Amino acid sequence: MVTMTAGMPTHTSVDTRRCADRRADEPLLDEPLLDEPLLIVYFSSVSENTSRFVDKLGMRSMRIPLTGRDQPLSIDEPYVLICPTYGGGKHQSGSVGGGFVPKQVIRFLNDPHNRSLIRGVIAGGNSNFGEEFCLAGDIIAAKCKVPYLYRFELMGTAHDVERVRDGLAEFSRTVVSRTVDDHAVTV
Repeated sequence: MVTMTAGMPTHTSVDTRRCADRRADEPLLDEPLLDEPLLIVYFSSVSENTSRFVDKLGMRSMRIPLTGRDQPLSIDEPYVLICPTYGGGKHQSGSVGGGFVPKQVIRFLNDPHNRSLIRGVIAGGNSNFGEEFCLAGDIIAAKCKVPYLYRFELMGTAHDVERVRDGLAEFSRTVVSRTVDDHAVTV
């Protein structure tokens, strides 16, 4: 769910409207309820903004390696991806085009097994990017056919941390199994 303020996307949260008509003792979906929130898989650049945000969440997490020389990350359980947005313009040093999704994240999602386990995406970014604020989240959600759960500025605020923590707890109770197409993620 994305809300707009003066043409700019603002923070979003998990859309729980579909749960409003259920009885309190009824599970949200036909899936078994999870005892703990989904694993967080994240990428953080050398700025460490995304890493700081994930650390403040205090939840189980695994980091996508920063360099291609590191051992690739392989995931064996459903997860929510937290990813920064690169770019902020049509040109980024060393690349032509947007380059909004970090190459490390593309490499991670191009593994069909990893891609099959993604259940949602959260993006970080800089509002100075204007329309491109947190665009990596839009791209990943569309390519992987998962919900775009939240967006936050830089390393997030205390309010962002609280909303994401609460939202992920709720979202983890509503996770549905799904199959992702085996198409590679291209950006």
